[in-house]
Amino acid sequence: MRSTSAHARVTATVDPPWDAGAWRSAARAALCAGLPPEQLDWSGGAQGSLLGGLDLAALPAQRSAPRVPSEFLALADAVLCHRADDRHGLLYRMLWRIAEGERALLLRAADPDVHRARTMAQAVRRDTHKMKAFVRFRAVPGADEEYVAWFEPDHWIVDRVAPFFARRFAGMRWAIVTPYRSALWDGRTLAFAPGGMRADAPAEDAREALWRTYYANIFNPARLNTTMMRAEMPQKYWKHLPETALLPALVREAGVRVREMAERAHQAPRRRIPAAPAAPAPAPGGLDALREAARDCRRCPLWQPATQTVFGEGPGDARTMIVGEQPGDEEDLSGRPFVGPAGRLFSRALDELGIDRGSLYLTNAVKHFRFEPRGKRRLHRRPDVAHVEACNGWLRAEIAQLRPARIVCLGATAARAVFGPGVRLTEERGLWRTRDDGVRAFATVHPSWVLRQGDPAAQAQAYAGFVDDLRLLTAA
Repeated sequence: MRSTSAHARVTATVDPPWDAGAWRSAARAALCAGLPPEQLDWSGGAQGSLLGGLDLAALPAQRSAPRVPSEFLALADAVLCHRADDRHGLLYRMLWRIAEGERALLLRAADPDVHRARTMAQAVRRDTHKMKAFVRFRAVPGADEEYVAWFEPDHWIVDRVAPFFARRFAGMRWAIVTPYRSALWDGRTLAFAPGGMRADAPAEDAREALWRTYYANIFNPARLNTTMMRAEMPQKYWKHLPETALLPALVREAGVRVREMAERAHQAPRRRIPAAPAAPAPAPGGLDALREAARDCRRCPLWQPATQTVFGEGPGDARTMIVGEQPGDEEDLSGRPFVGPAGRLFSRALDELGIDRGSLYLTNAVKHFRFEPRGKRRLHRRPDVAHVEACNGWLRAEIAQLRPARIVCLGATAARAVFGPGVRLTEERGLWRTRDDGVRAFATVHPSWVLRQGDPAAQAQAYAGFVDDLRLLTAA
């Protein structure tokens, strides 16, 4: 295929130079205009033309954009973050070859272009891992819950890694400053700004003394491997890590400490896993007495940020018990189970099946709301196994007091609380099982999972499956 501008040089601009969307737009336009790699100059690259060239956007398209393997797009996203000046041209050359018929190009590991691109992508992934591992936030003096970190990446990875920190540290306000670019998170929005200097981040804060004490106590001299330590934690990052000041002394004293450990008298092991709390005995006052007892439950730390205990609700002679995961935001504020968006969807499903919600006993495997603050909102967080185990005594007491004929588990957490830790929702969904106490039970998805299906068609399909599962109650 011949280009419409067979002899003129054409300039393609990628701004910022690591932006995958900008490169894809320019590459697509060049490909559709029929521009071979040798006719294209990428602005800012080592092969850029000093005399300039035609505007890429002004060239007419000669063909439609071809389909490109998703593996190539993922590879390009990583390579664009590399500091090599020729990366734009390298990727376009590979794209041109794929469009011209070399569909299996990425399978040729020995191909020079493929080998170089994969090497560059690996370097970016390694730099990404180091940034996630070695960024250290320090509190801003005089500010309330604001933190700044300084980091010196090898490549242009700030935009690539910042969303990880936004998810990981969603509840605090922070900034990561690098020499070329800064990432800012205010608790809601991720933004970017020009780079800065090392002095823009605090040198140290009060938490670092506590961290050094902790690190010194968990350091295991018997497993010391300085070669592996330097490979995993290169010395270029040591200046950013408070614990590295301890390393010379810890390494120097390792031999003595190992000998002391070997000569120490044997000690019987201590139990590390506390016994599961016993189920409260059935109270003479029935479910009301259990509810009152659970009001001051301190079996796990979830009671501290929560508004109140959200105990089960329903008739004391209900034949069907519904067990969910945990209260949500509206449940935590009202003190009643299944009143939020998921509860309303559950009620809608019951109405379609002709099941009276008032005849059911509704409860949760965990009685306190676990959440993480996100601005003014409180976002649901899945309870840990320890939280489920701590609350399981209350659930067992509810079952013993109510003596239901059947139980419906909504979600994997509820299924594990009712059946035990070995159950898999994907395998057990919609299947009746009989517990050791003779109670029949089955598991289905939680209505909140249905709501999380973003596509309307997918949500409608998920809801239909949920209703089909609940239909088992009408046939029981």
